[in-house]
Amino acid sequence: MLIKMQLWYKHCINNQQLRNTLYINKKKHLHIDVLHYLYKHLKKRYMKRILSVIALFTIVLTACEGAPGPPGLPGFDGQDGGFITSNAFEIQVDFNNNNQYQIIEPYGFQVFEYDVTLVYILWETINGQDVWRLLPQSTTFIGGATLTYNFDFTETDVKIFIEGTANFSNLDAVWTQGAVFRIVVIPADNVSSISNFEMTDFNISSLQKRY
Repeated sequence: MLIKMQLWYKHCINNQQLRNTLYINKKKHLHIDVLHYLYKHLKKRYMKRILSVIALFTIVLTACEGAPGPPGLPGFDGQDGGFITSNAFEIQVDFNNNNQYQIIEPYGFQVFEYDVTLVYILWETINGQDVWRLLPQSTTFIGGATLTYNFDFTETDVKIFIEGTANFSNLDAVWTQGAVFRIVVIPADNVSSISNFEMTDFNISSLQKRY
């Protein structure tokens, strides 16, 4: 009987054939030892297949892993987050015919190509508190004449000037004499992070009054 069952097992090419064979032999009251023999050899057969697949994947994954490459170059240390630190100074200006109603002031410190310069004018003082306005700042007088405080800058200096339709020589001294300006230079690395240029957007690391 065992020899016959071994022959049946070898001729079984799929599970359905094996189930059919077992079903036929159960009807003939197949001995429990024969069933155990079939189960043991079937389990052994599929376990070998599973182990073969695992071994194949292990070999493939190992073969795909090459030797480690050389270490990369060290990166640059980033700046700590927090307030934007800027250099700033204040100047007092008298606008007149002698200086052609403009003043050019060197920074006195290094400014890089993409740094941004802002200029504020001390517009008024209320209850002891200074009120600053960002240039350009314009005023329209009675009759429609205009006066504008404006500026431009380079890597070495900043120029502050007045322009407009008013006759500057006839203006009251409050508009042309003793005007106080605050110049703030913002580092290029921080310019893109500022959505609105206001005094509260940055922290002035040092402020020099040049008057």
